[in-house]
Amino acid sequence: MAAEPGSPERTDASDALLRPVRPLNAFEDTVSRLLQTIRLGLLQPGESLPPERDLAARLGVSRDTLREAIKSLAEAGYLVSRRGRYGGTFLADELPAPTGDAARPTRADIDDTMRLREILEVGAARMAAGRTLTATERQALSGRLADVRGADSADYRRLDSRLHLAIAEAAGVPSLVPLVAQNRMRLNELLDHIPLLARNIAHSDEQHDAIVAAILAGDADTAAETMAAHVRGSATLLHGFLD
Repeated sequence: MAAEPGSPERTDASDALLRPVRPLNAFEDTVSRLLQTIRLGLLQPGESLPPERDLAARLGVSRDTLREAIKSLAEAGYLVSRRGRYGGTFLADELPAPTGDAARPTRADIDDTMRLREILEVGAARMAAGRTLTATERQALSGRLADVRGADSADYRRLDSRLHLAIAEAAGVPSLVPLVAQNRMRLNELLDHIPLLARNIAHSDEQHDAIVAAILAGDADTAAETMAAHVRGSATLLHGFLD
């Protein structure tokens, strides 16, 4: 039986989930924490979220970040915002189904894909930054980055994939590219099960800029660290929506 709002059981569980998030992926972690709270039944249909100021403080994020997360989940159909004296943010009466047509992936599916992605793509970014790139390779990276920056939502994942493949190519290990491509195909299948969030795209674009800048500057540590944060942000959203 679900705990009544305000009961010790509900408060303890909420305290465990609504704790400070990691700063490098504050938006994605905030979305994931709110989704965990929803999926575990700590919020009932029609029940309101804690006040914005309190919730932002508990998560250790700015109110702007919290608002972006709430807006994204409202657009995805999980939350409803109401104005007026009795306004606030409320859990939707009916939660949306996953957007993909294929069978819902398991946590093991997500972990396998994302851990392999981290091994492949963090290594690729580090190796690319450690090489002296040709003018053609530098131009290819900059061009793919510009393509993603200008992509509309319908074409975003395709152009995002092309950028990540260009980074793999810049690593200078030909056999790496098909491995990244295969992993990317599986990643896109997983991403098809969750909504495309505008704030996540903006954050991804910022990370893409930082990764490519570090590669072009020959800063292997920053390239690898930023790629790792980028990969983990995607994993956080997938687990948040699908676990």
